[in-house]
Amino acid sequence: MLLTCRKGVRLPIVAAIATLSLSLLGVPTQAAAAAPPDIPLANLKAHLAQFQAIANANGGTRAHGRPGYLASANYVRDRLNAAGFTTTLQTFTYNGATGYNVIADWPGGNPDDILMIGAHLDSVTAGPGINDNGSGSAAILEAALEVSRQALQPAKHLRFAWWGAEELGLRGSRFYVNNLPAAERTRIKGYLNFDMVGSPNAGYFVYDGDDSDGTGAGPGPAGSAALEQTIIDYFTSIGVPTRGTDFDGRSDYGPFIAVGIPAGGTFTGAEGIKTSAQAALWGGTAGQAFDPCYHRSCDTTANINDTALDRNADAIAHAVWTIATAAPPVVVWQDTFETATGWTVNPSGTDTATAGQWERGDPEATTSSGAKQLGTTVSGTNDLVTGRPAGSSAGTYDIDGGVTSIQSPPITLPSSGPLNLSLSWYLAHGSNSSSADYLRVRVIGTTTATVLNQTGAATNRNGAWTTATANLNAFAGQTVRILIDAADASGASLVEAGIDDIKIAR
Repeated sequence: MLLTCRKGVRLPIVAAIATLSLSLLGVPTQAAAAAPPDIPLANLKAHLAQFQAIANANGGTRAHGRPGYLASANYVRDRLNAAGFTTTLQTFTYNGATGYNVIADWPGGNPDDILMIGAHLDSVTAGPGINDNGSGSAAILEAALEVSRQALQPAKHLRFAWWGAEELGLRGSRFYVNNLPAAERTRIKGYLNFDMVGSPNAGYFVYDGDDSDGTGAGPGPAGSAALEQTIIDYFTSIGVPTRGTDFDGRSDYGPFIAVGIPAGGTFTGAEGIKTSAQAALWGGTAGQAFDPCYHRSCDTTANINDTALDRNADAIAHAVWTIATAAPPVVVWQDTFETATGWTVNPSGTDTATAGQWERGDPEATTSSGAKQLGTTVSGTNDLVTGRPAGSSAGTYDIDGGVTSIQSPPITLPSSGPLNLSLSWYLAHGSNSSSADYLRVRVIGTTTATVLNQTGAATNRNGAWTTATANLNAFAGQTVRILIDAADASGASLVEAGIDDIKIAR
């Protein structure tokens, strides 16, 4: 069965402020960023007119395996080549037809710190696909051309991508990600996806990187919250409210988040119906689809909301310029737990847990009414985990009998800041838990600061990686240790916890 693209929409829940400090990802405040350009609407519409002309000349479609798709790819590639990008026309095969991804690298920037910006270029066979997704393709193309016009010299390396065969199940982006060597994947620090940014009955949706909406698929990989907030900041600056949209895996961010790459982006709606509350928020027609021509032959240049297209293109430029030109933070200390760095289990000698003690290793997944111990890490193979093996059941190596703790080696902090700590964590428990169970992280110097204190509750909670941050300016110039402890203090409750990718940066 072929998977056709349906973009999930979160309805009226306000996206909260991201929990991850932007500075830790090299994302400064707007005032500190290089000034983003105002993308001309006329340029965007000129690209859409070209996509329409290509479809008209090729049976009314730009779908995978059809000549209209290759013509679209060549149109994009020719303009990027002329603008000084290094381009690759990556080929793959699906359903017996050759597909193409256009990959374009802008010279310069840190090759170990890549920001990718992507959109799918193909349409469905039924129509020319001008909103879905000529709109996103045109918007990122014009952003790329503006990079060239300004001779931008970003701190990050910029890579743009136009994906093939998205409408058949994300085939192009999956091929790209799945064929990247592991070392190349780790160099991609963020992926921004733009799929349908000019819907005629538009909404203003931003991918919910921090899962502040609390519904659907959960948060994106660590760093997604900062990408989300950067985009929200732009819309806030022009007085346009936004709402969250779920990482439901139905667009090309899916393969990236599946391998732990942070993602973000915008979306103006597909076949979902705009509610009265949304019409009051954004205008348009309640009770009608965001895009009544979704996957139909009427998805032509007449099927575009110019205001939404213009605003989203400017949001793309804001995100690219803000993120890519930011000076990267200086890492003071970090631990990804891929090697032993001198952590001490039970440093005080007072631990009481009889099972599930903290250890560094490759975790084995367990389930009980959902995921409990996660078998995936935030990066690499290892993390800190309570009872690494799965055992014969989820309760075999979970925390039992009380408290387990682990302490870092000494960390000498510089005498000046700002100093910020970030880490990824999860606490999972069954419905037999209570507030007596917990996961806690403290920084200990001349004083002690609790940077994370998550308690249990009498409800089922599945494991999901989440990011926590804290300001450590009060510890500047000191030698500190990080102390992590977790407890099963509710009797026979099922409790699992994990920690990964701890970083202190300035």
